[in-house]
Amino acid sequence: HKAVMTMTSVVAIKLSITASHDGGNIQLVSQTEPIISGRTAKCTVKLNIKPDVYTDFEKIAHMQYFSFRTFVSGLEDIKLFNVTYVIDNADKVSYPEAWPGTTICETSGSLEPSDDHLWKRNLSTKIVDGKLTWQHVHTTNGSTFFSYFPPYTYNRHLKLIADCASSIASKRDINYKIEALGQTLQGREIECIVVGNGDKIAWVIHRQHPGETMAEFFAEGLLHRILGIGKDGDLDDITKNVLDQYRIYIVPCMCPDGAVLGHLRTNNVGANLNREWATVNPEYIAPSMERSPEVYAVLKK
Repeated sequence: HKAVMTMTSVVAIKLSITASHDGGNIQLVSQTEPIISGRTAKCTVKLNIKPDVYTDFEKIAHMQYFSFRTFVSGLEDIKLFNVTYVIDNADKVSYPEAWPGTTICETSGSLEPSDDHLWKRNLSTKIVDGKLTWQHVHTTNGSTFFSYFPPYTYNRHLKLIADCASSIASKRDINYKIEALGQTLQGREIECIVVGNGDKIAWVIHRQHPGETMAEFFAEGLLHRILGIGKDGDLDDITKNVLDQYRIYIVPCMCPDGAVLGHLRTNNVGANLNREWATVNPEYIAPSMERSPEVYAVLKK
C-alpha cells in the first residue's frame, strides 16, 4: 500500500498477512490504506479464523485457535506504525465465553525454542461487539507472530522425540522404550514414550485438541524431567519415587495432523478425538481406522 506523507514525498508501507507456517490459521478479510501523519502511521486489519473440517458427530465446524505472521516493510521513514487487528468472526467460535479477559500472544522472534522467552501477552486485547481486537505498534521492518497461544511446531515435536530416544538409549533399561503406535491419516507417527519400573500403569496423553498447544509444552517439560533431559540424566527424588511405582505411557501429541493444519479440535477429516473413545451412537462407530486412527492405536496398545 502507498500512502502520501507530504505533497512531495511518498512513503510505501507494505503489510502482508500469512498463516503458511506450521500450525498457522487465519484468513485476511480486509486492510485499510495506511494513514500517515509525520513519522507515524496507522491502519486496521480485519481477519477471520478458519474453521476446522466439519465434524459429523457434533454437527459443527469447530474454530477458535489462530496463529498468523505479519510482515511489515517500508518503515524507513516511519517511527511508529500502529495497527489495529480485528478478528471479525470471534463471536462464532466454539467457546466465545473464553474471550473476556483473553490476551493474545505475540513475538517478533522466531518459532524456535531458543526464542520462547520473546513471547509476551498483548494487554490491549479486548472483545467488543463480538469482535476480538488488539493493537500492535510496529517500529521496524520485519515479522511479528500473533497467536491465541504460542504454536508448538511439528519440528519441535520431532526434536522432542529425538531427545527422548537419545536419553532412553543411554539408559540401557529394557523397561524404557519409545515406539510408534501407528500413523495418522496424513502419515505422521503416533509416538509413545514408555518409562518407569513400577507395577502400576498410567497413561498421560496430550493435545487431543490440537489447538491446545500448551498441552505439548507441558509434555515437553514432563519428559525432560522424567528422563533427565538437559540434566545429564539426573532425576530429582520425587521423579525417582514415581518411576519406582509406575510404568508410564506418554503420548506427547495425539493429533499431529490437526496441529500442523492449525485446527482447534479435530484431525484432518474432522474427528474430534475427545469424542472418539467409544461408540455412543450406533450410527457413528468410534474409534475407527478410517476416521480416528490416533485413538484406535492408543486403545489397541
